[in-house]
Amino acid sequence: MTSAPANLLAVRNLLLTYLNVDKKAVRGDDLEPAEVGIVGDVNHRGGYHCGSDRVVRNDYSVVESSRDRNGLTLHASGLDVGTFSVRSGGGTHNLRTFSAWMVAQCAANAADTRDIREIIYSPDGRTVRRWDRLGRRTGGDSSHLFHTHFSFFRDSTKAGRDQTPLFRRYLTAIGMIAIAKPEDDMEQSDRLIKDTGSRNRTVGDVLADLQNLRNWLISPANTTGLVNPPMPNSPLQQMLAMLRAWPALVAQVNELSGKDFTDEQQIVSGVLAGLPPEKIAEAIPPQIARDVADELSRRLTA
Repeated sequence: MTSAPANLLAVRNLLLTYLNVDKKAVRGDDLEPAEVGIVGDVNHRGGYHCGSDRVVRNDYSVVESSRDRNGLTLHASGLDVGTFSVRSGGGTHNLRTFSAWMVAQCAANAADTRDIREIIYSPDGRTVRRWDRLGRRTGGDSSHLFHTHFSFFRDSTKAGRDQTPLFRRYLTAIGMIAIAKPEDDMEQSDRLIKDTGSRNRTVGDVLADLQNLRNWLISPANTTGLVNPPMPNSPLQQMLAMLRAWPALVAQVNELSGKDFTDEQQIVSGVLAGLPPEKIAEAIPPQIARDVADELSRRLTA
């Protein structure tokens, strides 16, 4: 028998959570559970409030779109929202303003509206209008003076696509849902958001690594007191030695470039072999070492 799909139940729950709270609503005008419906009553035949067991021949909710034909299941694919009035964000918001906002989003083809086939509503409590994505109809019966109807293409309910983003946007726009603000301060004990291979890695761990890297780069060889210095002859130690050696390497290559050698690779190998780490550390000017350390720190934190 016709049932309510989970994605429309989620929309219903969202609306009731924020529009059925006495302390936020004008007394007597909050949205009641009975006013938010998905499945039609037992006498209902045809339309988006019915599933495959209750549609009728040439039912418009099935035959007018391939999205509906291909998505027909026992799920209903309609949602009714009744009257309410809430004060929020310096204004009063009700079914009329809610409906107008929703129709404007659909008319603008906002990304989170594209599963909505139609909205039947009243802009003023006297006339009934219909926004129809397929352009088939423009009106509706008088029951829509007191509630707004949403039809969702049936393939969206069959697929279980999340329909809450549009309604959440509305609640955020009127101030019922607060916009999350980023934290101004960062604690060293905060865990990193992105996985770096260690789930418990903190901001403090990263800062300590950067400080160590800076110390390794600008401190003379064999300096004591460094935190977790790289192991002798490790790849990191070799890389640091190469960075410290750069000015000396450039000078020696320039000196050798004027000589008549045929094997340039042998020249480079000879230069590298003649510069042990302690000589390299002595050769690099302190300011250049600091500049290299700062640049590496910038790239690691970018």
